[in-house]
Amino acid sequence: MCMLGTPSAEVEIDALLVSQLLTEQHPDLQNLSIQFVDSGWDNAMFHLGDRLAVRLPRRAIAARLLEKEQHWLPQLAKQLPIAVPVPHRIGLPSPLYPWHWSIIPWLSGQTADEIRLNMNHARQFALFLKALHIAAPDNAPKNPFRGVPLIQRVTMMNERMQRVEAQTAVITPTLRSLWQQAVDAPIDLESTWIHGDLHSRNILVDKSGIKGVIDWGDLAVGDRATDLAAFWYLFPEQHLRQPAIKAYGEVSEATLARAKGWAILFGVVLLDSGLVDHSQYAAIGQKILQCVDQS
Repeated sequence: MCMLGTPSAEVEIDALLVSQLLTEQHPDLQNLSIQFVDSGWDNAMFHLGDRLAVRLPRRAIAARLLEKEQHWLPQLAKQLPIAVPVPHRIGLPSPLYPWHWSIIPWLSGQTADEIRLNMNHARQFALFLKALHIAAPDNAPKNPFRGVPLIQRVTMMNERMQRVEAQTAVITPTLRSLWQQAVDAPIDLESTWIHGDLHSRNILVDKSGIKGVIDWGDLAVGDRATDLAAFWYLFPEQHLRQPAIKAYGEVSEATLARAKGWAILFGVVLLDSGLVDHSQYAAIGQKILQCVDQS
């Protein structure tokens, strides 16, 4: 899967639609204020009143991911030390809108790319990953794009790296070498639950700590190195990253190599896509790649 830029929405979603859906399915909430927040690759988000939010898929593939969140997050949340958007209510497909949608708690905070993180954030994030990375049940979902052997992502990465190299000087020989080491590194751990998309805009923080982890559409069972990659792009300074990794627990050299590989993958995808139509994603991707290059 190698799309360019932000995928187009397959349905039009606006505040009027949200209001109509609330009137149809949750009339006790229909008088709450509705404010558009953001629209990402998969979902549109609206602030509902003071304490709730409405999350609606923009594409059919995202609708399947949202249903996965609705099923599994209530179970996972019980073991996690940081708030996650467990559905407060579930919206159903109707003539107004073709897919399931969610009413979730409003989690406050800034995204992690907007604030300088500190040692408390680093330790808190490590403990969150430690709590998340446990054995999953036999029927846990798999994800063909996350938690898999990196050799399966080589073709996609070659295409994206070539495009990035044509437009920037970010892809260095060091990054190329680290990527190859990651591809060659064996998966030496049992599969666990993984979030699968822990870039900085999915981590909500304030100066005191991490307030929430959002966007669980890539939730799956797989190689935890996918999530450990976040140590490099959330904590570019070694004096934060190294204690965080230590707080997480013993990690093999092979797993560290794969984690750097996943960081490179996320950086390249964000930069490549962001260069098309999303300067914020491009900046995040470039920062990730520079961090891994200098680590």
